Amino acid sequence: MDFEYVLNIILKKFEELDDINYAVMGGFAMGISGVQRTTQDIDFLIDKKDIEKLHPHLEKIGYKRILFTENVSQYTSDNIELGFIDFIHAFREISLNMLHRSIKVPVFNGKLFINILKIEDIIGLKIQSIANDPERRTIDFADIEQLLKIHGKKVDWDLLNDYFLLFDMNKDYEGFKKEYGAFN
Repeated sequence: MDFEYVLNIILKKFEELDDINYAVMGGFAMGISGVQRTTQDIDFLIDKKDIEKLHPHLEKIGYKRILFTENVSQYTSDNIELGFIDFIHAFREISLNMLHRSIKVPVFNGKLFINILKIEDIIGLKIQSIANDPERRTIDFADIEQLLKIHGKKVDWDLLNDYFLLFDMNKDYEGFKKEYGAFN
């Protein structure tokens, strides 16, 4: 997958369609946030009302939708440069708030500017991933730890607390805050 090529095409479609509410998340957002991870796809959080507006344009580019549920749309292409794209549908208040908090950052030496989720929201999704699949705990906790090593003194610990409380992981929150909190 050619990430720069794909993001350039997708972001142009977002602009053409006007008001596509999105943020990059997942491994690509982790990399932008300073944690290098191998990733094979691009993950977007997108306002659910925008996915059907975007769908025909993705097909024109060369993507095929291989999964569509209330929560997610997955696309692939026979063109290896296009690779895989996942869209997580934001429609609940918590995920819509994530979109509203997203920040615009430069990528590819300033050639493109994209919206990415804030560190707290990336961590919140990692916590949800662990709650949904406890076997992911080791890898997702390692990601959380790396993000907090870099950003722990600047994150909104109250927002992080909300995520940990939501998934009954209070002890984990206390451990992370003690290790990486603002007063360390």
